[in-house]
Amino acid sequence: MLPVLFAVVSTLTFSSAALAQSANGGGAAAPKPPMAEKKSKTTNIHGETLVDDYFWLREKSNPAVISYLESENAHTAAVMKPTEPFQGSLYKELLGRIKQTDTQVPYRQDGYFYYSRTVEGQQYPIYARRKGSITAPEEITLDLNELAKGHPYTGLGTYNVSDDANLLAYSMDHDGHRDYTLHIKDLRTGKELPDQLGKVVYAFWAPDNKTLFYGREDAAKRPHQLWRHTLGDPLEKDVLVAEEKDELYRLYAGKTRSRQYIMVNSSSSDTNEWSYIPTSSITATPKLISAREKGHEYSVDQHGDKFYILTNDKGRNFRLASAPISNPGKANWTEVIPHRPAVMLEDIDIFKDFFVLSERENGLPKLRLTDFKSSKAHYLEFPEPVYSAGVSTNREFDTQKLRYSYNSFTTPPSTYDYDVATHKSELLKRQEVLGDFDPANYKSERIYATAADGTKVPISLVYKKGVKLDGTAPLWLTAYGSYGSPSNVGFSSNRLSLLDRGVVYALAHIRGGGDLGKPWYDDGKLMKKKNTFTDFVDSADYLVKQKYTSKDRLVISGGSAGGLLMGAVTNMRPDLFKAVVSYVPFVDVINTMLDKSLPLTVQEFLEWGNPENKDEYVYMKSYSPYDNIVAKDYPTILVRVSLNDSQVPYWEGAKYVAKLRAVKTDKNYLLLKTNLGAGHGGASGRYDALKDTAFDYAFMLWQMGITQ
Repeated sequence: MLPVLFAVVSTLTFSSAALAQSANGGGAAAPKPPMAEKKSKTTNIHGETLVDDYFWLREKSNPAVISYLESENAHTAAVMKPTEPFQGSLYKELLGRIKQTDTQVPYRQDGYFYYSRTVEGQQYPIYARRKGSITAPEEITLDLNELAKGHPYTGLGTYNVSDDANLLAYSMDHDGHRDYTLHIKDLRTGKELPDQLGKVVYAFWAPDNKTLFYGREDAAKRPHQLWRHTLGDPLEKDVLVAEEKDELYRLYAGKTRSRQYIMVNSSSSDTNEWSYIPTSSITATPKLISAREKGHEYSVDQHGDKFYILTNDKGRNFRLASAPISNPGKANWTEVIPHRPAVMLEDIDIFKDFFVLSERENGLPKLRLTDFKSSKAHYLEFPEPVYSAGVSTNREFDTQKLRYSYNSFTTPPSTYDYDVATHKSELLKRQEVLGDFDPANYKSERIYATAADGTKVPISLVYKKGVKLDGTAPLWLTAYGSYGSPSNVGFSSNRLSLLDRGVVYALAHIRGGGDLGKPWYDDGKLMKKKNTFTDFVDSADYLVKQKYTSKDRLVISGGSAGGLLMGAVTNMRPDLFKAVVSYVPFVDVINTMLDKSLPLTVQEFLEWGNPENKDEYVYMKSYSPYDNIVAKDYPTILVRVSLNDSQVPYWEGAKYVAKLRAVKTDKNYLLLKTNLGAGHGGASGRYDALKDTAFDYAFMLWQMGITQ
């Protein structure tokens, strides 16, 4: 491990000249970047002609495309070569904090304790169980290291054990494209059954231990069908249970924790429709609970003879209602907890004697427990002002204990069992951070930037105590701001390598996310999407004005829809950021949203808009990063994509880099790094992922003027 105290001091005493020299590679001549060939493709829409010079980069099977991506990788490697020793030392630091041989906390299920564990030197976890006691002999259910042999990528999808604990349904993806092939393993013999179901999205067992329900997706990777399979039957005998034909909707299914019902959910981004099948009659046709109504979102769980329903029918942040299973239509919904404008009801977990509501208030998660018999409710108490907490793995219905997780910027991921009767939490495991980590050495806080329209935007910060907040500290600002997904604060042992070098880490809770409930999301989607970008810019400006950092030491990052954010704010305010790291970025908004054959496009009309509608087209085009690249100076940029990404195709980032390089007027580095054997989440092996993190950290620190 590097002497981090020295590193902190040295970063704060860099002269501006040294900083400038460091950011330009120490004065060495930069290798000449590749220039992508232009092959114009035109699109006529709403009286305009769009010209796309790099549409050809979509041709994945074209050797010239792969050659171009490889040349960009070679250029990036050449630019980053002086940082290779630094990357190596960072990798050792990151690895040095991790307990490489470790075991996750076991959870109970049908008389077994299930868990996963890792072994030093092995990339992937091993899944195992013990019967009756955690001291019983171990049974390995799945060794991903064995399954990964001969594959550049390995991802586990479904992992579902039958109720009699004898059969395991699991699915594997070996290229990152999210094409998961289902396998059925007999855990008594270790042998796989001959049933071949092909590619599935999910799978779960009926209580009879011989019937498997599974989901399939269409050509656009939209889950749209629920099937039923009986072990031993040929595939052609499988029964189609439900099908969702509306391209805006996705179809999912699963069992209630009580195992008494199978719940079937058709959902778009703003509307839900639920049906149910009693597991006592698994061949029955799904029965409707409440027909879809545009804008009506609801979710369902079950207890006894009632369904419990989270619904936004009387308020955007949801209320809780119940309904008799015998007649669950909306007319029979009885209010249990009313809508509260300041409290978002995110989820419900039901057990035999109590239920848990996952709430969010003031941007913070809360867990509310209610006893069924007495109707008395109470909240779990958490020790820090800024934190993340949530219901963890709870497979047993009849229990008096709730398994939950907790962490913060300074507290490593922690697993607890909460005794509902005594109101006491028992810490089962806290992620061990090897080395000299002491949470008391770091400070976490939440501040608020004021957006242009007066909205207060929360920003969560963490930094090492002693860092001078006088404008000289380097700062890493990140955000997401889409799909109503909240950006929870969380611990990262990797991040310590930045904090210990004097970097301030900031997470902006911008509109478009779900940090402050559904209205916060609504204010950053569709025709209000630009609020997401201006919130980020205003947050960055505020951090500079409050002297948490300065423009020449401010590095920003975001991924996927957060990559859209990166592209948009870089076009808006290129002067504000020293460097940008953009992961699998959604930057080619118009071209992607015009192509209904692509995964996600049609379903995401409700998030971004449909460019076939002129008003929506004009608005989307006004912020689309690819469409708004112009001849001006841009900051240093690193773009990372994956060749097999099915969510945001590699060509979005590749086209963005090609166009930007052709027109930008500065001499700052523009780097594209393509993982040629992975998907949306990047490298699947834990050591490979750490090497990628070391690369990214070396890039960011180098741009901040820190090279050791």
